[in-house]
Amino acid sequence: MFESLSERLEGIFGRLRGRGRLSDADLDEALAEIRSALLEADVNLAVVRSFIDGIRAALVGEELSRSLSPGQQVIKAVNQQLIRVLGGEPLRIVHASVPPTVVLLAGLQGSGKTTTSAKLARWFRQQGRQPLLVGADLQRPAAVEQLRVLGRQAEVPVFSEATDPVAVAGAARGEAQRLGRDVVIVDTAGRLTIDAALMDEVRRVSEVVRPDYTFLVIDAMTGQDAVATAEAFHTTLDLDGVILTKLDGDARGGAALSVKGVVGRPIAFASTGERLADFDQFHPDRMANRILGMGDMLSLIEQAEREFDRDVATQGASRLLEGRFTLQDFLAQLQQVKKLGSIGGLLSLLPGVPKELKQANAVVDDRDVARVEAIIRSMTPAERDDPTIVDGARRLRIARGSGTSTQDVNQLLRQFRDAQQLMRSPGMLAGMLGGGGGARGARAARALAGMTGELEGVGGAGGFDLGELGSGMGSLGGVPAARSSAKGGKGKKKKGGRVTPKGGH
Repeated sequence: MFESLSERLEGIFGRLRGRGRLSDADLDEALAEIRSALLEADVNLAVVRSFIDGIRAALVGEELSRSLSPGQQVIKAVNQQLIRVLGGEPLRIVHASVPPTVVLLAGLQGSGKTTTSAKLARWFRQQGRQPLLVGADLQRPAAVEQLRVLGRQAEVPVFSEATDPVAVAGAARGEAQRLGRDVVIVDTAGRLTIDAALMDEVRRVSEVVRPDYTFLVIDAMTGQDAVATAEAFHTTLDLDGVILTKLDGDARGGAALSVKGVVGRPIAFASTGERLADFDQFHPDRMANRILGMGDMLSLIEQAEREFDRDVATQGASRLLEGRFTLQDFLAQLQQVKKLGSIGGLLSLLPGVPKELKQANAVVDDRDVARVEAIIRSMTPAERDDPTIVDGARRLRIARGSGTSTQDVNQLLRQFRDAQQLMRSPGMLAGMLGGGGGARGARAARALAGMTGELEGVGGAGGFDLGELGSGMGSLGGVPAARSSAKGGKGKKKKGGRVTPKGGH
């Protein structure tokens, strides 16, 4: 969502880094470009003015003239202002002293309230809570049924009655206490536009349910309309925060940068995909770093801690260290990496990724990974353990079974063989798992990554450290865990390239 803004800011900072000192004229020129970039990103005008004034206040006069690195000084000031306009600190959820804690979700139709309700319930489960979903949207056909389906996926019970929204909301607390649930999430009805009937209904629901938190769900792709919607709902409901959906879209991102400054309420959560797992608390400092191209390793590590099966990852790492890493192990690790989400989502969290590699998401379909899986799954256990036994007849059978070509099978087997040879070289594993190893470690990582896509010519020269994710994952705790996470890290690079081997299409 912030790609165009990030590219504009990167260009501005690049020109500033080449200057030894910045004059007032240089600063004015840079601020004018930043102002233009923010306006083009559909950021509210008042927020832009406040943003520019904050940067100027931090960089004027004596402090700027004495700076030895004015380019870095400007980057720091922009980063601080981004954090401020995005909310400053993450919203801390304080649970009610007497359960349940009630969360009311409101918003327009199509903003993603029902799906967000299930995502929020899943998030509370990960925090050790026992949520209950309440379907108070009795207007939209099949809304309650949709919530029940999502509730089963999130393993959260759903309560609703065929009465009216106010009555359902009124019975929610009693049902939660009966079931021993300590969090209640109420999904309310929406309209295509704001009208008196919508506001009256959501106001009456709020009065009955007495929520501890009221969140407005808004579609980040609607731009400044989302900010206007938030203002209207805030007047009626006194919002505690905003939940942004579709942050993985291709809109300009003005809503995310404007809502706190205009409405005065923070972004509490953000949804970055269609899966229930693509949802987390919103961290202004991490989002600011991503906008400035600094990546977000903390979010990636936390995501890996939640999604990775530590036993599977550790077993794969130990087999790799012992030189017994097979296609079956590779398949298991690939399944682990898939849990982390889309290629574009992973790349956006990595620092120092060149623009060419980030743009790979525009031409690579995540479903291409399934083709590699299909090839491996079409092999017998013996063939996965020892690919050298795969002859011409076996290749043809595997290709037919996986719906690919023999060229695809040959490419995968050749790249796996090359990766095995490199990983068995002295000192190679230490370099790859430790984030070092120089050119040979990078070659080994690229060879293994090549099994699911060609990274050569995209990484490396652009300064993308293929071992960086592995070293970042080291903080998961313990040497085996760190090594297994590094294995997962290489899997992320595997997803970064073109999955389909060249020869097959």
